[in-house]
Amino acid sequence: MASVSVKEQPRTAYPKTLSSIVASVGGLALFLILASTILVSQPIGSTVRGYFYGVDHSREIDSISTLNESVSTVSTLNEPVSTVSTLKESGSGFNSQHDDGGSITIGGGDGQETVVDKKQTPDSQVKNELSSSKQEEIKNLKDESPHSNISQQETGNKSSALPEFTEGDENAPSNNTQTELKDAVASSPTATDRSQPDVVDSGCDLYHGKWIYESTGPLYSNNSCPIITQMQNCQGNGRPDKDYENWRWKPSQCDLPRFEAKKFLELMRGKTLAFIGDSVARNQMESMLCILWQAEVPKNRGNRRMQRYYFRSTSTMIVRIWSSWLVHQTSEPFDFAPAGVVKLHLDAPDEVFMKYIMDFDVIVLSSGHWFAKQSVYILNNEIVGGQLWWPDKSRQKKIDNIEAFGISVETIVTALVTHRNYTGLTIVRSFSPDHYEGGAWNTGGSCTGKVRPALDSELVENGFTNIMHKKQVSGFNRAVKKKTNKSKMKLMDITESFSYRHDGHPGPYRSPDPNKITKRGPDGRPPPQDCLHWCMPGPVDTWNELVCEVIRREFEDRQNIAS
Repeated sequence: MASVSVKEQPRTAYPKTLSSIVASVGGLALFLILASTILVSQPIGSTVRGYFYGVDHSREIDSISTLNESVSTVSTLNEPVSTVSTLKESGSGFNSQHDDGGSITIGGGDGQETVVDKKQTPDSQVKNELSSSKQEEIKNLKDESPHSNISQQETGNKSSALPEFTEGDENAPSNNTQTELKDAVASSPTATDRSQPDVVDSGCDLYHGKWIYESTGPLYSNNSCPIITQMQNCQGNGRPDKDYENWRWKPSQCDLPRFEAKKFLELMRGKTLAFIGDSVARNQMESMLCILWQAEVPKNRGNRRMQRYYFRSTSTMIVRIWSSWLVHQTSEPFDFAPAGVVKLHLDAPDEVFMKYIMDFDVIVLSSGHWFAKQSVYILNNEIVGGQLWWPDKSRQKKIDNIEAFGISVETIVTALVTHRNYTGLTIVRSFSPDHYEGGAWNTGGSCTGKVRPALDSELVENGFTNIMHKKQVSGFNRAVKKKTNKSKMKLMDITESFSYRHDGHPGPYRSPDPNKITKRGPDGRPPPQDCLHWCMPGPVDTWNELVCEVIRREFEDRQNIAS
């Protein structure tokens, strides 16, 4: 009988087994290919693409965030403005309360800190691409820092926000600084709770609160943003301290969310945000760009008349237009005013930017400081006043530069709220305080050596800032009452809170020159310095956190009304 070896049996069976495996694998692969093609081509394809690529263009703005409370109507939100105006005019100041420790609390409520966005280093190629445009803009739009000749006098305490520390900060200021502050300012009863999620009360007052020390750090650095104007690049210019970058604004009754660039771009998907005004408006616009730069490097699409930065991921445009006074200006001779002197037609808006407003979804207006510069005031086709110009002493001025500012605010706001085709949101940022202590910008005023927010006992009253703010609020309120279109108008009232930020200016650190003078001379005179514009990063970034929150509230309010 022939015997069969055990080793010989598998040799005949093995090829059949291999064929079966190959056929199975091939069939499975074919099935997966067909299934994937069907999934991507069907309506759920956007979900699949979003999963693989992190992009879903089908999302609409109503899926960005949820509303905690509906935003108040225009008249309701303007009510605090009227109250501010009334209190200022009566000389009462703002209605704030002191606790036993000397801190000031207006209202109450708990707030929470949010997490820092990851920083992304800008693309070096885009840096080079933007540099020539930036240099040309600085050459064309370079301006001096105009200020009033009214000196500042120390008048004791003022009811407003006080700086406080968040407990447990490892990078807080020195022990001596902390001791000095804690002696004068009691710890906040509404200390920040990092364990809680970020909660925002959509109806709370954003503009009364306190400055608290936040060791998380700024939203960007001077090295991660290539478009900072050199005069505001305080760290790049050698400023030795950095604590001024770490103070955050804490409203009394809620929390101001930390700016998240990606969320903001999504909020502004397909929309345009325009900053219109003077060099302080440029300061704020550059701050906004630096924050957004950490999420995406924009494309520069600007020209000499208008800066335009395009964020491709959400088709968002950030624009800036230069307008020193926001009203119509000419240099031609007018009546007894010769050629060469700027004439301001206080009852006519600046047509340079008015022709573009229908293209803007959000406008942030900034003005005021140029009313200290030489100009002629024309109202109803008549010369009614002038600043640093009035050749005929026998003629009596009808208005001064402060009254002229108030009229200009009413003019431009009225033009926006009565324009039949404008439906956007306008945010009027209130007068930005300067901190030239001991004199004006050209008479020895200084902010040298300020390294933290002022205490009440250190606050220096600025009469010019106070009256300019009062006139601005009055002009705003008068104009809003004339509203006839569907646009929205908000006053972003930062003047009082930022009067405490004397530490946030470049001071003598205006250039990278290693030989610049940064200390007072033997005679006590301070070096040349800038106490008007704001360091970047620095307190100015808070303005854009406020802008973001105002926009978020408004857009969510519109969604609620529509639904």
